[in-house]
Amino acid sequence: MISRFLPHPVRRLLGVKTQHPRISGFTLIDQPGQIQPLLEAIEKADEVVMDTEADNMYRFRVRVCLLQFFVGGEVYLVDALSPIDLEPLWRRLAKKHLVMHGSDFDLRLLHDFCRFRAKSLFDTMLAAQLLGRGRIGLASLIEDNFGVKLDKDGQKANWSKRPITDKLLDYAALDVWYLPALRDLLARELKRLGRTGWMEQQCEAQIDAGVTGFSPPDENDWRIGKSERLRAAGQSVLHSVWHWRQDQAQRLDTPPFKVCSNEFLVRLASAADEGGSADSILAEVNLGKRHGRLIGSLAAAVRAGLERDPRTLPRRPGRDPNHFPLTQAEIALLDRIKEERDKIAAKISIEPTLIANRSQLSQIAREPRKLGEILLPWQAALLAEAPSLKA
Repeated sequence: MISRFLPHPVRRLLGVKTQHPRISGFTLIDQPGQIQPLLEAIEKADEVVMDTEADNMYRFRVRVCLLQFFVGGEVYLVDALSPIDLEPLWRRLAKKHLVMHGSDFDLRLLHDFCRFRAKSLFDTMLAAQLLGRGRIGLASLIEDNFGVKLDKDGQKANWSKRPITDKLLDYAALDVWYLPALRDLLARELKRLGRTGWMEQQCEAQIDAGVTGFSPPDENDWRIGKSERLRAAGQSVLHSVWHWRQDQAQRLDTPPFKVCSNEFLVRLASAADEGGSADSILAEVNLGKRHGRLIGSLAAAVRAGLERDPRTLPRRPGRDPNHFPLTQAEIALLDRIKEERDKIAAKISIEPTLIANRSQLSQIAREPRKLGEILLPWQAALLAEAPSLKA
């Protein structure tokens, strides 16, 4: 267990009155037997400030690499790739109120990782959205509210690389260091505007969404970009080279986009639609030095696509027999509701889609009486004031 002082001073919080502790360092837990002080601190606490770092920019299958906690006036960093039994940690966290920022990805990641579900939550990004803040990223909110400019290099770092550099450890610690003060500030503003209830509903919905995890693979995931414009040959080649990319990414343990881009795959498929031979299609290839050795297997994938009967490709999901297109009257109502939603949002200075997105508006236009089932209570109460829904 390594304890180290942070080189970054805690600056005066620009006159903001807060109980934010003055933390001068962090404790890194990267060996079995070191986690007990964190577990004891969580047991005693009413809430835990939390963040995660993952390797989704560097691995085929995303992993939790680092866990950051601010609890009991101390920052703890837990190396999630080390041989530490984390089960006692998850059991304790499941009983505590959490403070996080941009928790949607984290909650889905943790649910897939260990079936974790938060008890309750205050997400500072959601709070900033409900307050109509123009900049809602953590670094931006800290700079705007406290005048402290944080290094953003850690956002694209390889968190699976060991040992973790001192610079990245500092970055990770500061991600949770300022969250209590930011939460206090945003919570006061929410209360002043009468939006505390909105926040509670949004956070509960975030928790519910988190336990759905990430979408599982689907047989039509290969239909990327403008694939619907491709003809038979192009569709077959796209299906083949997309699966080639998935296989190579898994073999190399790297994200598919680092093998080649969607645009590159669609370009190959488009060349097939133009009647090109395998050789002429492959003339489009420029994988660069890093993946140039993959050209042989890519050539095989292109040829396999050209030889495949397009009728054997996975079919698009059929239309839901219980779903029908909106009628002209419903489309007209949708347009009126959207216009009225935008006016309501402008009046209270929030993003219109926070009240209802396009899909939800379509559902409401079809069945206005189900407004309260489609939206959260605070959203439904706002939209119920729309003249089109009062009629």
